[in-house]
Amino acid sequence: MTHIQAKWLEDSAVQHVCDVLTKGGAEVYFVGGCVRNALLGAPVSDLDLSTNVPPQRVMALAEGAGIKAIPTGIDHGTVTLVHRGTPYEITTFRRDVATDGRRAVVAFADRIEEDAARRDFTMNALYARPDGELVDPLNGLPDLRARLVRFIGSAAQRIREDYLRSLRYFRFHAWYGNPDAGFDPDALSAIAENLNGIGSLSRERVGSEVLKLLAAPDPAPAIAVMRQVGLLPLILPGSDDRALGPLVHLEAGVPAEPLCRLAALGGDAPWEALRLSKAQASDVRLLRSAAEGTDGPAALAYHHGATTARNVMLLRSALLEMPITPDLEAEITKGAGAVFPLSAKDLMPDLQGAALGAALKSLQKDWIRSGFMLDRDALLKRLL
Repeated sequence: MTHIQAKWLEDSAVQHVCDVLTKGGAEVYFVGGCVRNALLGAPVSDLDLSTNVPPQRVMALAEGAGIKAIPTGIDHGTVTLVHRGTPYEITTFRRDVATDGRRAVVAFADRIEEDAARRDFTMNALYARPDGELVDPLNGLPDLRARLVRFIGSAAQRIREDYLRSLRYFRFHAWYGNPDAGFDPDALSAIAENLNGIGSLSRERVGSEVLKLLAAPDPAPAIAVMRQVGLLPLILPGSDDRALGPLVHLEAGVPAEPLCRLAALGGDAPWEALRLSKAQASDVRLLRSAAEGTDGPAALAYHHGATTARNVMLLRSALLEMPITPDLEAEITKGAGAVFPLSAKDLMPDLQGAALGAALKSLQKDWIRSGFMLDRDALLKRLL
């Protein structure tokens, strides 16, 4: 008998929520990511629970105990209980009635086996009772221990139920898969045979999944296999993943930036292909254009800040297959802390309007080219 060990299981607030439901006659299980990550020793961000009672009963039990209950997705069996400021998503056991490749029509189920069978991967169909006892209806624990990302049942059927699962496969492999064991051939075959369904997905869903994948410690192997099976060019037309591996290598010790990695992939307007936000699109365009430019790290840090300058220089090195300059951090620090010694009033009233702006811009370029060494007097002399 396997028990999971996790600090959140020992939390009195977590146990109180479970007690309220179990004392009301419900079976309660933690499920999915919190169980998987607890077994892997990975961080847990959200606690999701499953139960055999309908959502109306969950709400009634919670409200009777003074716990706030929100019908966040009650038609699909999900309610959110908020206790001591922490949300807990509780979903009634479900089974699929009909699927169209994007969404499912579900009905409530009585057995945990039915609930497990509708999930995507065996490592995500692991449950735990409130005391930590593991419940493994589909024998997914051996796959998790081997870090094998494997579809439940027929891979092709799972994908046709929701074509986003093709992308999720690569995301989960990048985060949790065993890189030495490679990729499950059944999964890759099913993904390659069902590429025609990718076009039915919203670009927002695809974009969210791609950014989660690119946030993995090393997404390069997964992205490479996505290209090989034909998935990458479908979601990012014109992309090229050759610079991604070198970029990940150069990032050692630097927090991963998914948008920088996306800029490394390039392509035909990836911000449109993935329906990024305006801010994200602006960041990707800046990173790519600056990496293809000639400004040094100090100038980049002065104009855009230290983080962007660092990302641009890492991206440029990856794209050009060149090493990082040893003085990179010193140059970034110098540029980020530099303060231009002139202001508009220093040039007035002799210059006004467009002439004033042009002069300031020209002097600022001179100042940057000097390594920020020219002082106010030296710059003003250039106007004489």
